[in-house]
Parts: sequence; structure tokens; C-alpha cells
Amino acid sequence: QVQLEESGGGFLQAGGSLRLSCAVSARLGSSDTMAWFRQAPGKEREFVASLFRNYGRAYYADSVKGRFTISRDNAKNTVSLQMDNLKPEDTAVYYCALAQRAILSTIRLPATYNYWGQGTQVTVSS
Repeated sequence: QVQLEESGGGFLQAGGSLRLSCAVSARLGSSDTMAWFRQAPGKEREFVASLFRNYGRAYYADSVKGRFTISRDNAKNTVSLQMDNLKPEDTAVYYCALAQRAILSTIRLPATYNYWGQGTQVTVSS
């Protein structure tokens, strides 16, 4: 059973930056797709960013494109999300997720992912 653990959440003012990290208990393989999702109160879980398999190409939600950067360190089995120019609408619980052998057309769907972390809260004040 693979376990994921997020860290780095917090409370900050709009315009600030935050870096989330996700530690994976197993070795990250070349077919593993890593992603970040978020869920605000009363809303559905939404896609934020993903690294499809080990191909190096990142995919982002339009709402975070140009502000967030996802990265992966296979040697340390970690995935990070650098968040810059944060806005109040970025407030949510952020989840790290792993999908084994995902296909590209489904990487924005929560159901694609086999494993999830417990989430870390990010709160951005105006």
C-alpha cells in the first residue's frame, strides 16, 4: 500500500508564495503520474496540476497556470507544488495523488488516481 503525506500548508496574505511537498512511501516509477488537487468548502475536488508519468511535461488548470509549478524528485520520492502570487480563491485543502499507468486523457479526473494523501490546508487572506 502506497502512502502519500503532504506538508507545507499554511495561512498567508494574497500575493504571497507557498511550497507544498508530498512524500511518497514507495519508489516513484516511470509509469506513475503525480498530481495535486484541491477542494474548497462546499465545492468538488478540482484538478490543479499533474506530471504525466515520467515524461517531464506538466499540465495545469487554467486558474493556476503561470502561478503554480509542479515538480518531481524521483531520487527522493517527492512531488512539490510551488505556488506564487496566491489569491483568496486558492484557499482550499490541497491533496497529493498518484496514479499508476494513467492515460493522458484522464489525468484531470480524481477517479484516475489510486492513492491520495490526507491533505494540507492553504488559506489565503485578501
